Amino acid sequence: MKNLPKLAIIGGTGSLGSGLAKRWALAGYPVVVGSRSSEKAILAAEQIRVADDSAAVEGTNNETAAAQGQIVVITVPFSNHARILENIKNAVSKKIVVDTTVPLMPPKVGTVQLPAAGSAALTAQELLGADTRVVSAFHNVASHKLHDMEPIDCDILVCSNKKADREIVIGLVEALGMRGLHAGPIANSIATEALTSVLITINQNYKVAGAGLKITGNLLTSESKNT
Repeated sequence: MKNLPKLAIIGGTGSLGSGLAKRWALAGYPVVVGSRSSEKAILAAEQIRVADDSAAVEGTNNETAAAQGQIVVITVPFSNHARILENIKNAVSKKIVVDTTVPLMPPKVGTVQLPAAGSAALTAQELLGADTRVVSAFHNVASHKLHDMEPIDCDILVCSNKKADREIVIGLVEALGMRGLHAGPIANSIATEALTSVLITINQNYKVAGAGLKITGNLLTSESKNT
């Protein structure tokens, strides 16, 4: 088996972070779960090993996790987003940082409310600097579906200014059993993050347990034309 990159999940004890950590660990990726509390992160890692004792997963604080990970995944509430990015900024320089954050503003989480920078991912790029390779993804998959360990019929839109970085994250999406799609530059994360509030509204109005996105059409050859 090829040498897989070590993934650091910042905020990895939350619902989305722990679901991603579990699926990637069981897919064979080395994973380090990060949390503000090392004890909570260690417990989360132990729970994954209960499901598969061969899983290469460990737990520690967010700053140490960010330093250890080759690819860093941000899974924190928007209210803590900027503070946590500042704390890990030096540790993630020149790395791929996958930002899953959606700028939800309780109590009106079904209403699109984007930050001044335009999106959480654009905020992350601004805070972390040009050397950090921010990729926006995983906004539109329900976290409980990751924990179910059943196949997920959902597409993941991936935004980044570099096609090569999108390709790497699409590979991570496929390891979770979903389809990842090139969705353009990081500026397009404005649309993908906004869609989360739209899906929340659909869930509420139609009593759906985690609506997702599926892109129709023949996509097999179209990406070869993109740059």
